[in-house]
Amino acid sequence: MQQIADWLKKLGMSEYVQCFADNDIDISVLTHLTDQDLKELGLSLGHRRKLLAAVAALASSPPATTDANGQDSAERRQLTVMFCDLVGSTALSGKLDLEDLRSIIGAYHRCCTEVIERNGGFVAKYMGDGVLAYFGYPQAHEHDAERAIRAALNLVEAVPKLATNAGSPLQVRIGIATGLVVVGDLIGTGAAQEQTVVGETPNLAARLQALAEPGAVVIAASTRRLTGGLFDYRDLGTMALKGFAENVPAWQVLGTSAAESRFEALRATTTPLVGRDEEIDLLMRRWEQTKRGDGCVVLISGEPAIYRPETAS
Repeated sequence: MQQIADWLKKLGMSEYVQCFADNDIDISVLTHLTDQDLKELGLSLGHRRKLLAAVAALASSPPATTDANGQDSAERRQLTVMFCDLVGSTALSGKLDLEDLRSIIGAYHRCCTEVIERNGGFVAKYMGDGVLAYFGYPQAHEHDAERAIRAALNLVEAVPKLATNAGSPLQVRIGIATGLVVVGDLIGTGAAQEQTVVGETPNLAARLQALAEPGAVVIAASTRRLTGGLFDYRDLGTMALKGFAENVPAWQVLGTSAAESRFEALRATTTPLVGRDEEIDLLMRRWEQTKRGDGCVVLISGEPAIYRPETAS
């Protein structure tokens, strides 16, 4: 039933998860549901129409891809997920003509796509005034978390500069999280097509976006650890987020740091050595050798060299 729970959540209908479970409605039953069935389950007319349209799209989507052994092609991988939201879009829809609003949203989407793709990201889905992007899929890079933050900072700067008839500069709020997810098959067709990503990471990024101030980028601890001192941060403490049993630490990214090199920036964040007793003993023995004048191998400007105390200046 988890599969149908995730599907209902994507549709914004999480309130019906328990109802479907109580009536033994799983994915195999979906395509057989009728409007009358949904009415008997207590769904409103609007929700019945929305759900039946989603079922039709699901039924017409291509069959799930499999590998050479006939196994499901879903894979587990590390992903950095970004949620970007346009601030004040509800107020704009109330004061602008629909065509004008459509033009503004279009310009915003084009800006997001250009910035995200330039930084090596993948736009997974447009959700009205929201944009969902993955860094690390379909192409993984060594510094996907860093790329996501740089894209976010670029968006915070670029969106207010868009030439629109909104009456005031546009702003965005962004949430970013990194973690293990399961990337599954394509669902939907055409513009609605989306690569399914299951895991806690997308939910965390969405929650962080929701608590971000206009013009702010908020990241999870997982992303913070991977980017070290490459950026300046403000510790927001721990936050109580809906759907998470424990409070979650969060940071706001203030901008690029003044570190002189990537090496300096990335080594700024250190972690304790755990389970490395043998290696620590070896280092201590080498240190004792230097004190006796035996010399040892060290790195000088990245190159190995023999260090002897009597020759050191």
